[in-house]
Amino acid sequence: MKVEPPRQVNVDNRRFPLKKRGGLVIFSVLFAILVWEGLTRFGDFPAFILPSPGLVVIRFLRVMGDGSLLRNTWVTLQEVLLGLLGGAIFATALGYLLAKSLKLERLVSPYLVASQAVPVVAIAPLLVIWFGSGIFSKVLICALIVFFPVLVNTIVGVRAVPAALHDLMRALRASRWQILRKLEIPAALPIFLGGLRIGATLSVIGAVVGEFVGSDRGLGFLINVGRGQYDTALVFVAIFTLIFLALVLYGLVSWVESRLLIWQEWRR
Repeated sequence: MKVEPPRQVNVDNRRFPLKKRGGLVIFSVLFAILVWEGLTRFGDFPAFILPSPGLVVIRFLRVMGDGSLLRNTWVTLQEVLLGLLGGAIFATALGYLLAKSLKLERLVSPYLVASQAVPVVAIAPLLVIWFGSGIFSKVLICALIVFFPVLVNTIVGVRAVPAALHDLMRALRASRWQILRKLEIPAALPIFLGGLRIGATLSVIGAVVGEFVGSDRGLGFLINVGRGQYDTALVFVAIFTLIFLALVLYGLVSWVESRLLIWQEWRR
């Protein structure tokens, strides 16, 4: 009896949908640019209302040439990264404590929900007044806007661990640290990283809100300058740069997720 060898899975075939989606994204971006160009050509809009893509590209090259775009982007990026890191660490630690203690959750949750009822835009001026217009107030605003989605996902992720697995670990006489490292962290990681992806994009919003309120540096400051001078092309350049930062951060978290959760791919 002839035994056939196991069929080999063609890994490259799984990449085709990604390539197809990438081509669709490029097509949609090009289509949006064509529509934008058509509006500026046939809509008879003045440049300070809706600049053409060509004018935006020229303004981009100009601010890249004089270094102002890179300087302001670097300031905003520092605020975003520090706020994202600080907010995620504090939210993860508090979320784990709340997930393990129902009494603590009942005590703290009203304050957490109340804090989310107040928009960050409303409290940003207070934070700038209290902590100054330096980088710390912007980092704090970023951390506040990142905090809640990461907190909620941490609580949900830790509580999603099946009780039977906890019983199994205790039956094997695992220590508290071993349960955390070998069970709770791997089980909660998919949900936690989902919240971190949301927080990564929201952190950009937090930095810009802080720079709007009071700052002499950053992409939010650049938008204020363009708005005050009716330099709409500069506003578009700053907005597209913010979009690029958000996409890079989201992609970075997604890449980390694919590395840390590679075991899920093997399960499939």
